[in-house]
Amino acid sequence: MRISVDQDKCCGAGSCVLVAPEVFDQRDEDGIVMLLDAQPAADVHDRVREAADVCPASAIQLSGTA
Repeated sequence: MRISVDQDKCCGAGSCVLVAPEVFDQRDEDGIVMLLDAQPAADVHDRVREAADVCPASAIQLSGTA
């Protein structure tokens, strides 16, 4: 799995951080998403998919998620 984020789309809701804090964080100054791990281990893939699903701005893109 490969993850990318569109910081311009991010609204700073923080849902991704709550679901997968080992992969996502937020900037202190504005809450915009920061990607900590673009290719996380398989054991967090389900949480990353959930984070992408709950993102209200659809700012998280996943590839290679077979």
